[in-house]
Amino acid sequence: MQAMSAAFVSIGAMNPSANLFLIGPMGAGKTTIGKRLAARFGLSFIDLDREIEQATGASVNLIFEVEGELAFRDREFRLLELASARSGILLATGGGAVLREENRQHFVLYLQTGVDLQLARLRRDRTRPLLRTADPRARLVSLAGQRNQLYQQCADLTWTSTSLSARASTEGLVKTLREHWHQQLEARHEPV
Repeated sequence: MQAMSAAFVSIGAMNPSANLFLIGPMGAGKTTIGKRLAARFGLSFIDLDREIEQATGASVNLIFEVEGELAFRDREFRLLELASARSGILLATGGGAVLREENRQHFVLYLQTGVDLQLARLRRDRTRPLLRTADPRARLVSLAGQRNQLYQQCADLTWTSTSLSARASTEGLVKTLREHWHQQLEARHEPV
């Protein structure tokens, strides 16, 4: 197993916060690691793509095919706004959520990964509409070119995973978050 590393971009903006939002490319581990982090920090886990599917009764693939990416991004924006109004959640976004400027104000933790690791993690995944191409590697490189700078701009913390192991990444992230993230457990109201 390869080693993993973490690089910090900034910490201040995410403190204190009752929620944790994950961004990053497909295959970065937002759902897998997100579920584990949510359990460790006592947060409710929300996968934004699954929320969209539940709200529409259609798969992300079908929405892309029938309505197109722009309509999907509109749905994503509306559900992200609803989810972000909640407290005590860990929300895993889709890889393209950062494309819409209004979405970028919510994000704090960027799960960064390389194309080779993405390909290894996604080699059997047939549910990604943007990977329905003859050359998935070229598509991932293109997406990284479009999105990586946006991920960096809106991240309070960047975690670079070089390991296939969700367990190893989760353990490193738990330690890092405990050192740098001040979780706001509940709103406290002073008597008047």
